[in-house]
Amino acid sequence: MESAWPGTWRAATAYLLVGSLAGVNAAIPGYPVFGAQALRYTLASAVLAAACLLQRRRGLLPRLTGRLSCREITLLAVQATFGVTGFNFCAAEAVRHTGAATVGTVIAAVPVVLAVAGPLAARRRPARRVIVAAALVTAGAAVVTGLGGTNLTGLLLAFGALAAEICFTLVAVPLLPRFGPLRLSAYVSALSVPVLYAFSFATGGRGALPVPTPGEAAAICYLAIAVGAGGFYFLYSALPRLGADRVGLYAGLVPFGAMAAAAILGAGTIAPADIAGAILVAAGVATGASAAGPRPSQRAQRETGEVGAVRQSAPEAKR
Repeated sequence: MESAWPGTWRAATAYLLVGSLAGVNAAIPGYPVFGAQALRYTLASAVLAAACLLQRRRGLLPRLTGRLSCREITLLAVQATFGVTGFNFCAAEAVRHTGAATVGTVIAAVPVVLAVAGPLAARRRPARRVIVAAALVTAGAAVVTGLGGTNLTGLLLAFGALAAEICFTLVAVPLLPRFGPLRLSAYVSALSVPVLYAFSFATGGRGALPVPTPGEAAAICYLAIAVGAGGFYFLYSALPRLGADRVGLYAGLVPFGAMAAAAILGAGTIAPADIAGAILVAAGVATGASAAGPRPSQRAQRETGEVGAVRQSAPEAKR
């Protein structure tokens, strides 16, 4: 069995970057939410497009042959509208109706859902040890995040954010064999841009895109390059190596990415609950990583792993 380390560090990095999003967003409270997201994904798309062009010129990223099928177009549209825009909308609105702690705790259920949904989507039985590991990770994330006061509207929006995060991971699986992680990241990011601009102007009108201050511009650039372009690529390159169920375990690291960002920005401290949660998350990830059974992607890894290894395969590999 090939080492799981390449997928492990990619998944961990992806979710730590996603976690840092909350801390950085807190640094730009006065800038319109959807305006910041629209600018962020515009810049992320430019970075990913430049990376694709560079890899093409080096001969490491072959041309995407053939037309996109209706199924592929539909899945890409779902990623852009629900997986990206839907997540940002639900998460932002949920925090307005309930505490950020409640939203974080609901989203912390990602490992449990993926531990079951990931294998079922791949038509295999969920590994018992991975389910146990996912429960430990979710418990640890919940301890760190803590449950706050909530109401029905806030709770429904939080579950909407959870569903969007699950969608973002699972819908990518059938697209990766043909697109590869870098090209898929570029497609999803670029398709999200017009949707986010539409939301931005619908909610903010003429004031949807004010000129950002230097601090706001720096935060948006970080969110675009590190969280957007980097997070997309790391997550999509981890999926074929570990499978959706094991990748989901690392979602438990999201609160720790948020804590690290808050600590760096001087906006938070580490409490005993954080340490207890970290121990539970570490135990869960270790349990899931040691689960027996073949990884779903030694073949898929050869098709979608490193950018330099992406090759177009026969028609059956597109399914």
